[in-house]
Amino acid sequence: MGYYLEFEKPLEDLETKIGELKRLSDGNEIDITAEIKRLEKKARELRSDIFSNLTPWQKTLLARHPERPYTLDYISLIAEDFVELHGDRRFADDPAIVGGVGKINGIPMVIIGHQKGRGIKERIYRNFGQPNPEGYRKALRLMRMAERFKRPLVTFIDTPGAYPGIGAEERGQAEAIATNLMEMSKLRVPIVSIVIGEGGSGGALALSVADRLYMLELSVYSVISPEGCAAILWRKNGDLSSEDFSRAADALKLTAQDLKAFKIIDDIIPEPLGGAHRDPEAMAKRIAECIAKTVETLRAKSPGKLVEERYKRLRKIDSLTQTAQ
Repeated sequence: MGYYLEFEKPLEDLETKIGELKRLSDGNEIDITAEIKRLEKKARELRSDIFSNLTPWQKTLLARHPERPYTLDYISLIAEDFVELHGDRRFADDPAIVGGVGKINGIPMVIIGHQKGRGIKERIYRNFGQPNPEGYRKALRLMRMAERFKRPLVTFIDTPGAYPGIGAEERGQAEAIATNLMEMSKLRVPIVSIVIGEGGSGGALALSVADRLYMLELSVYSVISPEGCAAILWRKNGDLSSEDFSRAADALKLTAQDLKAFKIIDDIIPEPLGGAHRDPEAMAKRIAECIAKTVETLRAKSPGKLVEERYKRLRKIDSLTQTAQ
């Protein structure tokens, strides 16, 4: 029946029972259709009740859900003729960031995104979606290629953060991220960024300097994880608990709804009830429609106008931050 988070356990029991009844009725003369329909209605109502009252910490857990679609899942569903490109032409290829060229709704684009990996073997291979400097330099190479060939750029954000290892720091992790921020700010092509899961710290920001920034309804975007925040503030008081993580998530204002209210993001893309993993095809269709509509609007602007408005958008966020302080 799939993976359920702790707060979904009542729903798990009900959906497990529905599955058992369907197996029992399959090929048998026993007619329990009415009972199945009754339980399915009850499950829909329970799911609606649970997901209409989620806390920021629960949304964080959903953003990390192991069955949630990742960048390559969306690419396979919405991109035509996609060709993945590898390597930063300096050191290596980083599997934690994927990118290439393809078409969305018939429009040629460059698509880049974090990739966490599914299953232990692939997650280790992709470093759990935590890029090294070469990943950001690969992304930068593809960004410059998008500008050279005048193709819109789409980025998918889904990372706990840039990899903090010694090797990554030795190879210039901070410099690679900073260069991406600077270069993205002046690219002369439309840029659309979408937070599809977890947007963590500078590792997420390095792919999200855009003309339009969207978040999926149950994604999160923050300077630090709730666990990291709680560890800095409260670890001295003893072992941390989920209550501490929940408290930190509340304070960080990391949900799509919070960031829309602060005007950090442009809009929220609704998810199917229960999360994107419940209906990846429907979620992919909504993302594709959002990208196509936004790119159509942005392509009407001159390259100079795009850069000018992007600069103003970033400065507006900065002034909002200063006001909040």
